[in-house]
Amino acid sequence: MEITEVVSSLQGEIWGVWFLAGAALVFWMQAGFAMVEAGFTRAKNTGNIIMKNLMDFCIGTVMWFLIGASLMLSYTDPVTGEVSKGIWSVLGKPGFSVFSEYATFDFSGFVFNLVFCATTATIVSGAMAERTKFSTYCIYSAIISGIIYPIEAHWTWGGGFLAQWGFHDYAGSACIHMVGGICALIGAAMLGARLGKFGRDKSGKVTSVHGFPGHNIAMGALGVFILWLGWYGFNGAAATDLPTLGSIFLTTTVAPAVATVVAMLFTWIKYGKPDVSMCLNASLAGLVAITAPCDVADCAGAAVIGAVAGLLVIFGVWLLDYKLHIDDPVGAVAVHMMNGIWGTIAVGLFATKSAPGFELAGIGEGVFYGGGVAQLGKQLGGMGIIILWTVVTITIAFLVLKKTIGLRVTAEEEILGLDKLEHGLASSYAGFAIPYTAEELEEAKEAGVTLPVESAIPVIRSSSMSDKKLSQVTIITRQNKFDVLKRALNGIGITGMTVSNVMGCGFQKGASEFYRGAPVDINLLPKIKVEIVVSKVPVEHVIEAARKALYTGHIGDGKIFVFDIADAVKVRTGESGYDALQDEDEK
Repeated sequence: MEITEVVSSLQGEIWGVWFLAGAALVFWMQAGFAMVEAGFTRAKNTGNIIMKNLMDFCIGTVMWFLIGASLMLSYTDPVTGEVSKGIWSVLGKPGFSVFSEYATFDFSGFVFNLVFCATTATIVSGAMAERTKFSTYCIYSAIISGIIYPIEAHWTWGGGFLAQWGFHDYAGSACIHMVGGICALIGAAMLGARLGKFGRDKSGKVTSVHGFPGHNIAMGALGVFILWLGWYGFNGAAATDLPTLGSIFLTTTVAPAVATVVAMLFTWIKYGKPDVSMCLNASLAGLVAITAPCDVADCAGAAVIGAVAGLLVIFGVWLLDYKLHIDDPVGAVAVHMMNGIWGTIAVGLFATKSAPGFELAGIGEGVFYGGGVAQLGKQLGGMGIIILWTVVTITIAFLVLKKTIGLRVTAEEEILGLDKLEHGLASSYAGFAIPYTAEELEEAKEAGVTLPVESAIPVIRSSSMSDKKLSQVTIITRQNKFDVLKRALNGIGITGMTVSNVMGCGFQKGASEFYRGAPVDINLLPKIKVEIVVSKVPVEHVIEAARKALYTGHIGDGKIFVFDIADAVKVRTGESGYDALQDEDEK
């Protein structure tokens, strides 16, 4: 074998390994979606969100090898090797080649397209979070993975009629993100908003929008970084030469970075502070928008695409909340549908022959690079066909499910949390009490739902009572003053205390807050509450030590409240009164 053949074979092996590594990166994006959706929703639904993200991949895998793969990948005639024509360029040929032709089967292509398929179904779960039946989710996830996605992806990537026409979607702005976003929009609209999301008058007209902050912004941010990492495989795995791969990595970095900066500046100006969750959504929006043109755009084009994506995602969230009144907890519609559409159009605007992947793409240059409107027309036409297919099929699927097994959980299940009643989890955070919020208590009252309350355990008092007075001192102050206060109290002999984080306001009148552009009804400030019961140490000493530790002279130093305590009982020994507060050595 000649040296050139050896080098060529080695290069082929390297690119084959990269192709599969890219598939692994795309699979790892499932973890990113799980973290984003869990972080941007409330704690009582965390287990449900994780379960949905796990099952959409597993159910999708089953549907893929049963039917999806054959519908998408049957792009050549098994006898002549010709590209699909006629009806097969539209539907694909159902078959079981993964079982019957195992010796010659394209394993790499099968796995690579599988992980892409799973991504489409994942997008929907975020928009329909916190109120969808788990059983219903499993069914529509299977429909998306087995029928809706494979057929429209066949048109573009499986040698179907859109590919033959010249429609270009390199990595899935339309085929994956737009399709998933459309399914999410229709599903969220049919499902209805979460309880308490929109304030309504007696006629049912929406009068206000309430923000529901996600319970763990750090988890959401981790998810975004995982997705960004996975996106290098998402966009770049199909590259077959180093210049094209390098260019794709560049555009996949520039677009989301610019989108995030634009969103930060806009929210900073609009709301007075840079919105963290909106900036995280903007990073994903930039990634979605660059997915279709990543191989044919240059750095300047990627920057413009990202800038538009950063504004578009903010507009999308506002549009759904304030105009369409559709509840999308994680912003899936704004991120995936709107920017999937934008990214598909961007091919016809920013494709340039200076990009390394342009020649292989086999398309015309974009409008802004002197190519005219021909490619833009193909992009709009192809996108319109995919939209029509998706809207019709997912609407039928959701309508059938709604009329049969139902889409939505009961009001009780929604208020108590899907973790508890759908999966039998008392809490996804074992060991942490998750109390009901004031909004949830009001929602429960309006829905006629009785929330469970733990029964009090009767206290058995000891026979001997001390005549020494017991007093409770409650101190509420700034959170950052706790360490100073704790040292001061330890200095006068106070070792037992109960500490909790609370929300409240005094003369400050609270603070107005916004979450994703919607006002949050709780205009309170975070505080620390320290509760102490004393008998041996005089109350006056506690008050004086606390005042010295907390005093700054500014509003917000806090308050000290003193109460008389009728009795105290030590559970382990049954001792009461003064004795219950003392250590063994002190007695």
